[in-house]
Amino acid sequence: MLSWQQQTTVANNRSARASVVVHPNAEAMSEAGSDEFDDERSKLGEYEGDRNEAGERHGVGKALLPNGDVYQGQYERGKRQGEGTYRFKDGSRYVGDYYQNLKHGQGTFYYPDGSKYEGSWVEDLRQGHGVYTYPNGDTYDGEWLHHVRHGQGTYHYYETGSKYKGSWVNGKMESAGEFIHPNHRYMGNFVNNNPYGPGKYVFDSGCEQHGEFHHAEQPANVEENSTNMNTQRSPYPGSRDGYRTLGASGGDGEDVAEGEWGELASTAIVTWIPKCVTGLTLWTPGKDTSAGEKETAPAKEEAESQPA
Repeated sequence: MLSWQQQTTVANNRSARASVVVHPNAEAMSEAGSDEFDDERSKLGEYEGDRNEAGERHGVGKALLPNGDVYQGQYERGKRQGEGTYRFKDGSRYVGDYYQNLKHGQGTFYYPDGSKYEGSWVEDLRQGHGVYTYPNGDTYDGEWLHHVRHGQGTYHYYETGSKYKGSWVNGKMESAGEFIHPNHRYMGNFVNNNPYGPGKYVFDSGCEQHGEFHHAEQPANVEENSTNMNTQRSPYPGSRDGYRTLGASGGDGEDVAEGEWGELASTAIVTWIPKCVTGLTLWTPGKDTSAGEKETAPAKEEAESQPA
């Protein structure tokens, strides 16, 4: 949606096109203008569309850039501004708002790998609320800052139906969150995409298992690392460590696709230490809710009830 000022500018542009404006130095411009337009063509590519009295791209037009990209939409004083569609030679496409040649406002970016981002942009970066759909069908619906997941958001796994809902910092799961599965959920705190510290599993059967997650760095030796992975695998579903990790996204040129989960391997071995089983309780992030709770199952049963 264009602002009131942008709508007024577009209306004025359309009115200006209805009449022919003759510049007082038109003859001089005709002599020197050809060189200027040749220079513009070499730098900015070919252009068809409206111009203002100064000869700048202004109004609605279509440009074929020297690198093969194509932009069709609104201009203001020589720059992309307003609604437009930018088609990249690699097959990607942006449809949405521009301001001063930058993606700014609401828009949708279609990436060549089949992924798509639909939401808010600030100065060419994903920022604000947006929905990213990945090639494998996964989606992230939440807040963005400087092109990465940041704030509150939900990542949904298309294949399993599970989802993470909670806080993100610089593209990673951080602070309070919960991982929701078809018949149970985990609630606790996360550090660098992994659960850490006190938390609890909540089962649909009406009981909870309280405990703590501990981290340990993976050994450098591959064979030793493989052994530890078999003996200390976390009950948490996801990557080889029991958790999915997030790939980093970046910006080179106009835009790049968001990194998928699983691109970066975690260097931490995550171990769940069960403490007790209780009925349903309230949960406060960062608080060890097992303290002072009445245990409803012996220690042997607690260990056996650890989720697979």
